Amino acid sequence: MAAALLLAATLAGCSSMVDNIPASVGGLPEGVPARPAAAPAYPAVHDLPPSRRDGALNEAESKRLREELKNTRARIAPAEATGTAGGARNP
Repeated sequence: MAAALLLAATLAGCSSMVDNIPASVGGLPEGVPARPAAAPAYPAVHDLPPSRRDGALNEAESKRLREELKNTRARIAPAEATGTAGGARNP
């Protein structure tokens, strides 16, 4: 038992050596890509995205879009009430 723990501790200390162990003894299988020479950079999680080019809608644009939505809903609602909305195209 003590020998197994000693062996495990020894192998854990040499974890970077696993690349050189043959596959027949428990190393990496054939065809595994090589490790990169330098570790990849961490993602920049605290960087802010660039500011937007377009601003928020002004009152006139917002009102126009609300009216378009209201008209679209009014046009679709009677068709749904009669059951003809997409009847032939959407079985």
